[in-house]
Amino acid sequence: MRITRVLSAALLTLGLAAGPAAADSSPSPSASEDSGAPTEAGTSFRTATEIEQGQTATASASTGDYLYWSFPADAGQRPTVKATVKLPDTHAAEAWQIDVYDGLRRRQSCQSGAQTRTAAADAASVELTCVLRTVRAWSEPWANDPLPGTYYLRLTAVDVPTSDLGLPVDAEVRVDSKDIGGAAAVDGSLAEPLVPGAGAISQGDEEESTKEALLASLEPSDGWSSGWWSDRWVWTAIGGVLAALAGIGGYALTRGPGRPSRVPPGA
Repeated sequence: MRITRVLSAALLTLGLAAGPAAADSSPSPSASEDSGAPTEAGTSFRTATEIEQGQTATASASTGDYLYWSFPADAGQRPTVKATVKLPDTHAAEAWQIDVYDGLRRRQSCQSGAQTRTAAADAASVELTCVLRTVRAWSEPWANDPLPGTYYLRLTAVDVPTSDLGLPVDAEVRVDSKDIGGAAAVDGSLAEPLVPGAGAISQGDEEESTKEALLASLEPSDGWSSGWWSDRWVWTAIGGVLAALAGIGGYALTRGPGRPSRVPPGA
C-alpha cells in the first residue's frame, strides 16, 4: 500500500509539472490573431492588397517603392491608419509619408496624426499615423467628404537620398475605426458604396458573375450601411416624449378651474 501511494504521488507531481509546460507551449491568441493577414502590398490602386480593419498587414519592399493597401470603411466610422517602417541598419535621413484616398481616388486629409515623418540617420524605424474625418452616409457632389466604400492607403518615401534607393525595408500597417454614432448622422445615404466596379454595366447571362468579380471582396463585418441605427434615434424619441409631457403640463396649468357653474339669480 505504501508503494502504491508513493507511485500515485509521483505521477500526480509529474502531471502538475507537465500541465503548465503544455499551456506555455500553446500559441497565444495574440500571436495567431493575424495569422491570415496579408504579407505583401500592391504597387498601384488596381493591385492594392485588401486588408480588413483590425488586421496587421506586413510587406517587404525596397526604399523608393510605392506600397498600396485597401480597406472598407462605413458611415459613422472614423478610421485611424497606422504604419511602421523598419529601416536598414545603415541609412541617411529620409522622409516617409502615408496618403489615404477614398473610392473615387480623392485624397483625404488627415484630421490629426503625423502623416509625414523624417527618420534620422541610422534610425531603426519610423511610425506614421493618420486619423481621417468621420465617414458620412451622404454628401454634396462638390464636397470632398469621406463616403462609405473602399479606401486606399499608400506608403512611400518622399525624400530619399540617391544612395538609399533600393535598400530593403519592412512595412507594417493597421487600420482601426471608432464608431462616432448619431453625432455624425445625416439625412440621406448613397445608393451603393464607393467600391471598385460598382458602376460597371454587364450584359448577358454572365451579369452576376461579372459584377461579383468587379466588386471589392471586402466589406464591414455587419454589411454596408450598417450605421443606419444610431443614438440619434434614441435622443429624437426622448425629445418627442419630453415635448408631449411639456404640452400636457402646460395645458393643465393654463386651462383654469373650468367653466363657471350656472346658478339661478336669487337662489
